[in-house]
Amino acid sequence: MEDRRTSLTERRRAATQMEIALAAAELFAGPGGAGTTSADVTAEAVARRAGVGLRTFYRYFRTKEDAIAPLLAQGAERWLRLLAETAREMPLRDALVTAAGRALAPADDEGRESWTWTRGLLRAAHADPALRAVWLRVNHDTEERLVPLLAELTGRPAGLGTRLAAAAASAAIRVAVETWALGDAPDSGPGSPADLGVRAMRDLTANLDALA
Repeated sequence: MEDRRTSLTERRRAATQMEIALAAAELFAGPGGAGTTSADVTAEAVARRAGVGLRTFYRYFRTKEDAIAPLLAQGAERWLRLLAETAREMPLRDALVTAAGRALAPADDEGRESWTWTRGLLRAAHADPALRAVWLRVNHDTEERLVPLLAELTGRPAGLGTRLAAAAASAAIRVAVETWALGDAPDSGPGSPADLGVRAMRDLTANLDALA
């Protein structure tokens, strides 16, 4: 019974955290995903939009900018999971390219909505050091998690070559998404995150097999 209560509490905490994160993302993204400045968004506004008190907000996040991290990390988690699954079916370089395309393609209406606020967030982060620091931290954490995954998939030690491969794969995703966000291309088709991600991943991992 205790385990069930603990699990329920953890699920509620996770749900509240994501509600706050989504509220923060929508506010930072601005109307239509145009992006806004950090000065125009307050922790009070995020808490109010999420339907929680300011004390609750600070129980989960240290700053208003930190509140977007769980949503960004959710996308990174999907990319890592898809890579692990895809790599069982094909060579690693092909798996990296395929997983990038799958992870960056909107699967449904909810996925398309998430790309709207992602574009707004990254436009805001482009001119806002605090928001950009959160984005870069999430990318760095993803790269660090990718190192042991690549080592496991290749059977190689997590040395220089593996770290270079992880850095290249992470950069491909990051640069593709940033490039799309700062432009006007749609979320699918030519110029979309998936299109740019596949192209970048293919180019940056061209010499993957040569990494020692």
